[in-house]
Amino acid sequence: MMALAMPAPLGTELDRATLDRARALDPIALRAFVVRYERPVFALLSRMLGRGPHVEDLAQETFLRAFRALPAFRLDGPARASTWLLTIATRLALDSRKKKRLPLAEPEASHQVPDASTPETERARRELGRRLAQAAEALSDDQRAALLLSDVHGFTLAEVGEALGIPEATAKTRVFRARQHMRERLADLREAVPCDSQDLATERE
Repeated sequence: MMALAMPAPLGTELDRATLDRARALDPIALRAFVVRYERPVFALLSRMLGRGPHVEDLAQETFLRAFRALPAFRLDGPARASTWLLTIATRLALDSRKKKRLPLAEPEASHQVPDASTPETERARRELGRRLAQAAEALSDDQRAALLLSDVHGFTLAEVGEALGIPEATAKTRVFRARQHMRERLADLREAVPCDSQDLATERE
């Protein structure tokens, strides 16, 4: 499936001992929490809202809200720290989109796989990035959020539903329709884009 060129689902979560100290608002543990999760938070927000200073502001707000809620976070609960945090970021992004329409950013070069690129493959990558951004911009905010959480950040459908405040079945429908939309909008690129550039469609951070 052609999807947005974005980071992969989070791998290793912050260790339990550090999370426990973070819940006690230990400054060093809170710093470790930010370092571990700031990249996916920025990636999610920038692709929901477009690049700009508003992304940094909302990332800061995401962590501030997380810090206020961390003492009540259950280490043995159903949510991973990453899904819990990205849920906060998602809801802030959706609220921001409702208040003001913002352009979706094209995938940045920093998210591409470094290699010995030729001018042809670089042009193909730029075109792919432009088309990905255009296709994603045509999605509804809710569909884009569902696709990002599912295909980029590795949320289960149940977690997508929890993050968006919708039933799991509705989350499944939104992800399906978003994937279908992206496939249809990018179908002509499947043959036109070199293989290494096609890999960018599912490239991960």
